[in-house]
Amino acid sequence: MGARRNNICLIGYMGSGKTSVGRFVSDRLDMAFKDTDEMIETLEDRSIPQIFKESGEPRFRELEHELLCKLSEGDTLRNTVLSTGGGIVMDKGNRPLIKDLGTVFYLRAGADTLYKRVGKGAGRPLLDTDDMYKKICDMLILRGPVYEECADHIIDTDELDIAGAAKKILEIWRTIV
Repeated sequence: MGARRNNICLIGYMGSGKTSVGRFVSDRLDMAFKDTDEMIETLEDRSIPQIFKESGEPRFRELEHELLCKLSEGDTLRNTVLSTGGGIVMDKGNRPLIKDLGTVFYLRAGADTLYKRVGKGAGRPLLDTDDMYKKICDMLILRGPVYEECADHIIDTDELDIAGAAKKILEIWRTIV
């Protein structure tokens, strides 16, 4: 089902590398690159932190769902690498939409790696907390199984840089198309 649209969808926690790896893969495959967070910021004319502050997380999640519905209409998304927001799969209604959009790769990383990658959590409203490491661990417990359920392929990125993670995706992708 997913590969029929000839898209790659990247899911995973904040800091797993979805945007960086996605841009790298799209360049190598001469595919378009789209990021759901960037698309929402453009549509809303405000940043993700602003949306969370002014409208709340529930509204942001609605915007994600509306965007996925729009992307799912007809054949609007083709030959594209789509990087998704970290929590997008937590809405059960989003999971079939993502799977229908393309082949889903979960960029998996452990809490220690993610903690290092997200730095101080700047620009990441869900990590605006006194104990960011604990928050990451707690969220991974909830999200990890959902990412795995939604994924067609899992790429462990703890020991990989951007090019290394992209190489793994490219190797799998070339066996699919």
